[in-house]
Amino acid sequence: MTQPPKTEHVVWHPHKVTPEQRWALNGHHPAAVWFTGLSGSGKSTLANEVEHLLVTRRRAHTFLLDGDNLRLGLNAGLGFDEAGRQENVRRAAQAARLFHDAGLIVLAALISPFATGRAEAKALFPPGRFFEVYVRCPQEECERRDPKGLHKQARAGQLEHFTGIAQPYQPPAHPDLVLDTTQGTPETLAQQVVALLERAGILSGSTTHGKFPRDSS
Repeated sequence: MTQPPKTEHVVWHPHKVTPEQRWALNGHHPAAVWFTGLSGSGKSTLANEVEHLLVTRRRAHTFLLDGDNLRLGLNAGLGFDEAGRQENVRRAAQAARLFHDAGLIVLAALISPFATGRAEAKALFPPGRFFEVYVRCPQEECERRDPKGLHKQARAGQLEHFTGIAQPYQPPAHPDLVLDTTQGTPETLAQQVVALLERAGILSGSTTHGKFPRDSS
């Protein structure tokens, strides 16, 4: 990880154990899979299914950062205006990078509505270690599902800054994968994410030389 600038009272402390040593214990490369999409599109469902496949079939070491769960703990107290959402994504991305450096495949499921926030999250990771997955679902279908009843509240004026109604959502311009949750089951769509990680060499645990690449970030 790039060392942050020194401040008067805070200094970066290097670790004796390297990220490469941690990764080698797991038998696969670390990565971040970032699920973005409207509320009700199916991000959390898909991320859960992908993690289940990775753990039970590939014996991968994973952790899932769910947007709602984060707002109940690490990100408690943040608002839903643009500044609050950007900070929510920033904190989640920093947490994801820590899990990455620990050698895990971290799955993050957040609306993350703004392209700038997602780009800043991606910039924290070495090339080829961050995968943006756009969970696409029409607004009307998300409203029909409305698993939390949030769309109804937003339409009734009871929720401010609700993405897709009172606040815009900026779809990814060049995602690594697009999953349309109206066109497949969570199980079949999750398999596409696992296949993406396979193609990228994340699950192989080695390069052609049998060694982990040096993290140049």
